[in-house]
Amino acid sequence: MTKRRIRFALLTMPGVFLVACVVVGVMYQRDIQAARARISSGSQIAQTACGPIEYAAAGEGAPVLVVHGAGGGFDQGLDFGMPLTRQGFSVIAVSRFGYLRTPLPEDAAPAAQADAHACLLDALHLTRVAVIGMSAGGPSSLQFAIRYPQRTAALVLVVPGAYYPGHGGDANVVASPTMVFLRDTALRSDFIFWAAIRFAPETMTRLVLATDPALVATASAEEQAEVAVVREHILPVAPRRIGLLNETKVMTSLERYPLENIHAPTLAISAEDDGYDTYNAARYTVSQIPGARFLGFPSGGHLLVGHTRAALNEITRFLREHP
Repeated sequence: MTKRRIRFALLTMPGVFLVACVVVGVMYQRDIQAARARISSGSQIAQTACGPIEYAAAGEGAPVLVVHGAGGGFDQGLDFGMPLTRQGFSVIAVSRFGYLRTPLPEDAAPAAQADAHACLLDALHLTRVAVIGMSAGGPSSLQFAIRYPQRTAALVLVVPGAYYPGHGGDANVVASPTMVFLRDTALRSDFIFWAAIRFAPETMTRLVLATDPALVATASAEEQAEVAVVREHILPVAPRRIGLLNETKVMTSLERYPLENIHAPTLAISAEDDGYDTYNAARYTVSQIPGARFLGFPSGGHLLVGHTRAALNEITRFLREHP
């Protein structure tokens, strides 16, 4: 390269950088505004004996309480539950403690969260529901089945965060990569998280969604789109920050629950290559609950890529068997 070309390149670099910054800024503002608009509608606040609780309801039929995982809220619950509404179920998607518009109380342990689930059902005049606990929604779903057996028609645990012996010590599980990443980096800024999912989606799929990007690359176009939605719908992070911080405390201090006291029909689903090791947790949980069933896949990661239809079909059959 000649000196003239080098000089020209040096002179134009600041301009190129400025243009790139402007483009990125416009993209970010467009996406974050859309994300904020998405969570600002479609939900309601129930004033309950346990305090205000955000929820969304959809569909008609037998009621199903969907309890979201880390980084979620009512929106994540609806994303998961909407296919069930087309199968004749009514879905109630809750925002757990500290997520979106549900405040974090002083006692935000899984047992207290289970009590809050019951308070929400009281406010909605629902006496009995099936419960689907997703990922980090597992602990409070298990506690609900233990504390409110007469109100639990069925229990479904999807890639559940749960205790099992020998993982992270006999009484605790280690902080997941998601928790560490969100706590130490993305929790500081919606922009950081947005930039990560926009410019390093495969890395985020592995790190945050605990799923091998290679699985996603070979999945159907429909499933690839679903994975993208899961990534995108963690935004905005800011109104989920308090819940995520509490999640770290909960998931690093899990202990064995009296699972033998659960008498609701129970189904647990996971994949062997789930990066959060929910496979062993699900198998142990099923082994301790009388009559519980386990559906395991050899691959699929935390999102059950390649098996989402099979999992949904099994959940639908299970819920119909136990109305």
